[in-house]
Amino acid sequence: MVDSLTLQPVALVDGTVNLPGSKSVSNRALLLAALARGTTRLTNLLDSDDVRHMLNALQTLGVSYQLSDDRTTCSVEGNAGPLVATQPLELFLGNAGTAMRPLAAALCLGEGDVVLTGEPRMKERPIGHLVDALRQGGAQIDYLEQTDYPPVRLRGGFRGGDVSVDGSVSSQFLTALLMMAPLAAQDTAIHIKGELVSKPYIDITLHLMSTFGVEVTHDNYRVFHIRGQQIYRSPGDYLVEGDASSASYFLAAAAIKGGTVRVTGIGKKSVQGDTKFADVLEKMGARITWGDDFIECSRGELKGIDMDMNHIPDAAMTIATTALFATGPTTIRNIYNWRVKETDRLAAMATELRKVGAEVDEGEDYIHVVPPSQLQFAEIGTYNDHRMAMCFSLVALSDTPVTILDPKCTAKTFPDYFEQLARISQLA
Repeated sequence: MVDSLTLQPVALVDGTVNLPGSKSVSNRALLLAALARGTTRLTNLLDSDDVRHMLNALQTLGVSYQLSDDRTTCSVEGNAGPLVATQPLELFLGNAGTAMRPLAAALCLGEGDVVLTGEPRMKERPIGHLVDALRQGGAQIDYLEQTDYPPVRLRGGFRGGDVSVDGSVSSQFLTALLMMAPLAAQDTAIHIKGELVSKPYIDITLHLMSTFGVEVTHDNYRVFHIRGQQIYRSPGDYLVEGDASSASYFLAAAAIKGGTVRVTGIGKKSVQGDTKFADVLEKMGARITWGDDFIECSRGELKGIDMDMNHIPDAAMTIATTALFATGPTTIRNIYNWRVKETDRLAAMATELRKVGAEVDEGEDYIHVVPPSQLQFAEIGTYNDHRMAMCFSLVALSDTPVTILDPKCTAKTFPDYFEQLARISQLA
């Protein structure tokens, strides 16, 4: 029996949401804190499945940390250098790409014998471009099941040098290389093949590396230069900013059925590119106000748009369901990497949007949504993908209830999402 949650029609959303910590920032900061010299106290850490997988892996690798009872403050005693596996290990990383990719790279420094594995879906998420790049730097890596996919066996060996990586599938491959390269024996130059997707996520990585004392230079995101034999230094305290992707659902809800909703923990100075989601809502007709540590959205007459959203792939999913409430069609372009996320998000989104009555054209790297005159009740499949569940909660901002199957899949990034949504919602 699949767990389900039926959301009744919502008449108005209004209020403030304090965002949980960013998944992207949390897992990067944990790994850098583990590699650094000194103790780092991370606050507003995200309590979610992905972060638990990273913490469990670090603990198995001998990294010492203290976690608060609510799991949002973590003091990490740094290793002052690469992570070391003193005996053969297997690390299970669920479906956490933000743990699998960076750890696969970090564990190629020095010696060791570590297998990284995960859920069945993780075994369908490509890692071949990262492995190719690591091998160019001397890493010894074997595929244990299917070529180019986890599980992988890592036996150290990365020294640095000239490596090239395909940037067109996932920015996590480049992020993984960038974070481990300063600890390599030699200098590293990373050359990007193809078009680099999700550039704002690379900016998060560079910002965090700088916070931990390591600077990277690059030639317009085409070649990245990293000096070897460096050591990360703890910044002491580090506040993890709110999750900008998670903000998108509340901002979109306000654009559709506000009142005014304020999300706190991100703002004008945020390091996350997904804050640009607010600009997309503004283009559609919503009213946006920016503060240093908040974004506020109020309702407007929403119009469909046609946009390249390669820079905000996760938040762009929220536009696909917001489009149900706009006048005219919406086209979201240059989003091929939706296909290699927690599920094939292009196929999943097209299937579920049709269930509620939309006309959908699903292309290789775009989706075109024509809203229906009246939304239909549907049971929404979530494909064990947190963002599918959160995106389709917005259907309740109509005269029609919606049933979300497996609502607990939001635990990946936002365990109490539905409680937070209910708190700012007034039922019709």
